[in-house]
Amino acid sequence: MKRRHFALGAATALALGACSRKPTKFQTYNGPEVTSVIIKKGERRMYLLNNDQVIKDVEFDLGFAPVGHKQFEGDGRTPEGLYFIDRRNPNSLYHLSLGISYPSPADIEAARAFNRSPGGDIFIHGEPNAGAISRRDWTAGCIAVKNREMEQLYAMVRDGTPVFLMP
Repeated sequence: MKRRHFALGAATALALGACSRKPTKFQTYNGPEVTSVIIKKGERRMYLLNNDQVIKDVEFDLGFAPVGHKQFEGDGRTPEGLYFIDRRNPNSLYHLSLGISYPSPADIEAARAFNRSPGGDIFIHGEPNAGAISRRDWTAGCIAVKNREMEQLYAMVRDGTPVFLMP
C-alpha cells in the first residue's frame, strides 16, 4: 500500500512539474544544414537555403530608412552585400539575435572617407522584449522577424553562415 501511495505521489509530482515548466525560446533543429541566407530587402523576404534548395522563407521588417546600403552610423539603413553570421545573443533586448558581420573593411573605408563612423551591431533579431511595434520598418538598420520565427532561425543558422543582403 505504501509503495502504491509513493508511486502515485511521484507520478503526480512529475506531472505537475511538467505542467509548470516555462516554454523555452531555445529550439533544436535536426533538418538539412543552412548553407546560406538570402535577404531580399525590397521583397521583405528572407530565404534559408541548403545549397540551392529553400528550406525556410521568412517575412521581416527593416530599418526606418529601408532603401539603399548602410553608409553611416544612425542612417537607419540595412547593409547590402555579402556578410556572415558572426555571433549570437541569447540575452538580446529583441528576444534572440544573430549578428551580421557588418561593417566590412570596405564599409569602414567608405564611411571614413566622409569622416563618419560606419556603425555596427547589425542583427537578425526578434521583437522587442519591452513594448510592441506599431509600424513597418522600425529598426535602426537590423532585420526583425516575429519571435516564433527568430527561435527557429536561432536553432537553424550556424555562426559562419554567409548572408547575402540584396536590394
